[in-house]
Amino acid sequence: MFNHNKRLQYTVRVDECNPALANLMLEQFGGPQGELAAAMRYFTQALAEEDPGRKDMLLDIATEELSHLEVIGSIVAMLNRGAKGRLAEGIDEQAEAFRALQGAGNDSHVTQVLYGGGPALINSGGQLWNAGYIDSIGEPTADLRSNIAAEARAKIVYERLINVTADPGVRDALTFLMTREISHQKSFEKALYSMDRSFPPGKLPGDPRFADVYVNTSRGEGDTTGPWCEGTGFSEVIVPDENALPVDGGDGHAEVGLSAAEKKAVKAFGTRLASDPSADPITGADLGSQPPPK
Repeated sequence: MFNHNKRLQYTVRVDECNPALANLMLEQFGGPQGELAAAMRYFTQALAEEDPGRKDMLLDIATEELSHLEVIGSIVAMLNRGAKGRLAEGIDEQAEAFRALQGAGNDSHVTQVLYGGGPALINSGGQLWNAGYIDSIGEPTADLRSNIAAEARAKIVYERLINVTADPGVRDALTFLMTREISHQKSFEKALYSMDRSFPPGKLPGDPRFADVYVNTSRGEGDTTGPWCEGTGFSEVIVPDENALPVDGGDGHAEVGLSAAEKKAVKAFGTRLASDPSADPITGADLGSQPPPK
């Protein structure tokens, strides 16, 4: 059961209304790296988690992300509040109202007209929030790594938002939200590395012939070595050529066992739809390129 506290987790102070800035802030409200996506990712992971410690952690962080959604949504609403009233009451002349809402080339006029200045579940470009942002796969060793990356991406977006505003109250609240991403990242890392075996993800071991091999498939000027190919855990670097492929020692062709009836049907299919390499048909593009008749 969720129990809402009417006080925000962090106090929001906005010095002045700024619809253009509000529109950018929507990135963390309804965007792929935003707070709703984070809350839904961790909440759904928690429901399926078998480890009681990780389950509790995921529920805690998911619920906190909802509180962050409330904080960022409140910032959006406050930044829009003045323009919301002016637009709703028709105070300005039409052209002046449009210029005020649009700001410095921003699309905030769209969010004002469509959503009345409220914190809509969209990103800053108007894309509707969708569950496709949730990339959980139900394997803790994979999901925790994804969560770590998600927190890192969210922190970067908050940094960019801080860099585009001089409003001290907004910067202060965004700094708090950014800092909590660091804390969550640490929690997920601790949970990941507290498992006896966190790599490779899943249960099945890799094929030992290929697990420790680095394949250099982009050759030429700029070839560089480093720990990602020659460090601990890598046994050799393979530079593929005609003599090295395929790596499994086979002939490199795809094969399938077919019954006599299947072979006959496939042959008939191929014969019926065979291309004539000597044909040179006129295409629609050819017709369209001809000069019009006089």
